[in-house]
Amino acid sequence: MKTHRHQGYLMVAVCDEEILGKTFRQGEVILNVSANFYQGEKVDVDRVVEAIKEADIAIITGRRIVSELAERGLIDKDFALEVEGQLHIQIIREVIE
Repeated sequence: MKTHRHQGYLMVAVCDEEILGKTFRQGEVILNVSANFYQGEKVDVDRVVEAIKEADIAIITGRRIVSELAERGLIDKDFALEVEGQLHIQIIREVIE
C-alpha cells in the first residue's frame, strides 16, 4: 500500500503483492501495476480498510484484495474492471468545498 498526497487530497494505492510490477492486457485495455505507484508498505487487510476510509481516492488492484474488500462490504465487485483475470476498482469520495 502506498499513499499519495496532492493539493490536500489523500490517495491510497493498494495491490496484491504478487502482481506488483506486472502489466496486464486485454484488448485495448492495459492495467499497469507500477511499483512506482503502488509499492509502499506491506500491510494487512485491516490496515487497508482503515486507509480507504480516510482516503479521498482509493485505487485497488488484484483479485485477492478486491474480493476481500467486497466480502467486508466496502466495494461492490460487480463494478470492478477485469483485465486478464485481475480486478481493478477505484473509489472516489465526493468532496464538496
